[in-house]
Amino acid sequence: MTEFVIVCDGEELPEESVRALENAMQGFVETDIPLCVEVAFVDGAEIQRLNREMRNIDKVTDVLSFPTLDGIKGQALYGDDYPYEIDEEGNLVIGSIAICCDRAKEQAEEYGHSYKRELHYLLVHGIMHCLGYDHMTEEEKAEMRKKEEYILSKLGITRE
Repeated sequence: MTEFVIVCDGEELPEESVRALENAMQGFVETDIPLCVEVAFVDGAEIQRLNREMRNIDKVTDVLSFPTLDGIKGQALYGDDYPYEIDEEGNLVIGSIAICCDRAKEQAEEYGHSYKRELHYLLVHGIMHCLGYDHMTEEEKAEMRKKEEYILSKLGITRE
């Protein structure tokens, strides 16, 4: 069974929300080691800097994902295959995510749902990227969206 560990900086998401998302991710990936993702909640200036430096796009965005493993979409993940990505606690680090709180608030209002729902969506979206999912084509986008909605529904978070 998959054990997910989500390491968040700051207080943007309450601890119980983080633990609930970790539980919702259980069984999503076949693995013999806990999977870990690190999350930073940042402001517009910081996400713009990251976007400019990492992607050469000089604008604010809602979420950036920095996967550590390539070609893993839909694959089983075993610790022996990734010895250099295992952290001090024995977790396989699958990536880091930066979420722009300013943009999340704007989008929540734009889309007519809660800030809580938007933060959860962006975090799940970032995790999916760290697991190798993408949305470059309509087919990929539909597949990724289905996975995101599945996890969000396990949390009881729907489009309000």
